[in-house]
Amino acid sequence: MAGESHDSQRILTEARASLVRQQAGGRRVGGRSIGQRSAEMKRQHVARKAARMAMAVGVILVAAMGVGLAIDGIGVTGLMLMVLTIAAALFFFGRYPRLKVPDLAALNTGNVRSMVGRTELWLEAQRPALPAPAVLLVDQIGVQLDGLGVQLEGIDPAEPAVAEVRKLVGEHLPGMVESYRRIPAHLKREERGGRNADQQLADGLGKISREIDEITRKLAAGDIDDLAVRGRYLDYRYGEGLGEADAAPQLAAPVTPAAPPENT
Repeated sequence: MAGESHDSQRILTEARASLVRQQAGGRRVGGRSIGQRSAEMKRQHVARKAARMAMAVGVILVAAMGVGLAIDGIGVTGLMLMVLTIAAALFFFGRYPRLKVPDLAALNTGNVRSMVGRTELWLEAQRPALPAPAVLLVDQIGVQLDGLGVQLEGIDPAEPAVAEVRKLVGEHLPGMVESYRRIPAHLKREERGGRNADQQLADGLGKISREIDEITRKLAAGDIDDLAVRGRYLDYRYGEGLGEADAAPQLAAPVTPAAPPENT
């Protein structure tokens, strides 16, 4: 029976991995955005690079015109030098500066839009090191973060519930992924309590995904008081990163066992 369960789990994992490869065109893609906020930050970065490139070309052309007026023409050699200089400037500013992956400590800073974008960028950078089921969940969470960010923008940032939700998204979620990344590769397949690190990470991300969805729904309904209570629970549940989610109690109310039927 245990062997059949293990085989079923292996088949499910392989199916998920195949789905990831098919979605990525047969390979994992690290540069694909998982959310609108991170995609927006990438577009802004590209726009700034394009502005630097245009400015560099303009400076070179003005300098060449100035030299040409001063010496009555730059000649063929000067023209070739100008073209090479423009090509070098375009190459340099096209590659640098590169979009920097945010530091873990800086994720939960700035306004909500920036926090969500930085968290999405950070999660994107971690995808190549994650198992296939976790990659699917990270992609799903990226979409959820966009919706959560929209809801948080309409709430007073001073609300305690907002701080708790920011902590979940900007600290506990990346902290869980970082805890997994710190585990040596040869220990990630080692089972503890019947599950290995890959399975624990997928379970933890799945729970956080469900919590984000629930929080977004409560924010949309304007239930800020209930969210404040839930936020304190989330801080307790996910405060210790990978593995803590499984040790915490569930939100559901305890079920009272049914009384045994009376003998007649």
